[in-house]
Amino acid sequence: MKENTASTVDRYLADFPPETKSLLNQLRETIKKAVPEAEEVISYQMPAYKFHGMLVYFAGCKNHIGFYPTSSGIANFKKELSTYKSSKGSVQFPLDQPLPLELIAEIVRFRVIWNLEREKEKRKKK
Repeated sequence: MKENTASTVDRYLADFPPETKSLLNQLRETIKKAVPEAEEVISYQMPAYKFHGMLVYFAGCKNHIGFYPTSSGIANFKKELSTYKSSKGSVQFPLDQPLPLELIAEIVRFRVIWNLEREKEKRKKK
């Protein structure tokens, strides 16, 4: 798949095959439903969501959907994500399987709490 240089999430999604686009839209809607007040942006050339800092990112790839909830999101849900290929800050959801939308929503909500706690700690240090 060619490098995506879209400036909006709608534009980012536009060039994907219908099956991949459907999964990406499911992921997008799950994130927006979990944190309606999150700001949707393009960061690192992929959709991302900000709420008191960056929450999560996602990307469409040739054989999977990449989901990037940072290292804290992966570490906190290590057991639940154990059936997927993952690394320190990312997980790969195969295109031929349904997305674990409830788990994704849980991870996003966890990241909100993480960001709020981190912000509170920063304020204490000032």
